[in-house]
Amino acid sequence: MFNSQKPQVDDLPTSRQLVRATAIAIVAAGAILVAVVLPSEYAVDPTGIGRQLGFTQMGEIKARLAEEAAADAAAGAARVAPASQAAPAKVATAAATAESSRSDTMQLTLAPGQGAEIKAIMAKDARLTFNWSVEGGRVNFDTHADAPGVDYHGYDKGKDTAGESGELVAAFDGKHGWFWRNRSARPVTITLRTEGAYSDLRRVV
Repeated sequence: MFNSQKPQVDDLPTSRQLVRATAIAIVAAGAILVAVVLPSEYAVDPTGIGRQLGFTQMGEIKARLAEEAAADAAAGAARVAPASQAAPAKVATAAATAESSRSDTMQLTLAPGQGAEIKAIMAKDARLTFNWSVEGGRVNFDTHADAPGVDYHGYDKGKDTAGESGELVAAFDGKHGWFWRNRSARPVTITLRTEGAYSDLRRVV
């Protein structure tokens, strides 16, 4: 036996209240879609709120990483060995990369609003010392990594800076590096100097 009582008619919401509640829910869902979901997932920011909250930058990074993954997959398919002996596309092998040591200097120029990315291929626990500086202005940056199965792993980020230096320790076998965006009104030139255990260093965006 249940002692629950049936609700009285007067206790139930009216049709007008239900319609109003539904309309509010639809408006709230639409606002979340436009201000949060579209910027963070697809870098689409029609209102500009997503960029102010940092969601649009997240979406841009996801889009770049997806493009890199597609390019890597295409390159791997093109390198398939004959007689069904497929050569899997690996980002790095720990034994080969951890023992190697090299140094590089790279330079790139960014127009106002332009972004660019440089990545090093490193094995887990490999170390790389770096120093980058900006001539002609200041930039926003995001130091991060990715690998098959890892879309994004953040190390550090900042805004309106003229340079950074330090040591990057790879959290896993993969691509590790920097993304910069020029938010100033004039071109800037970034000079990156690296030294350590990595097998390749190249601009990917």
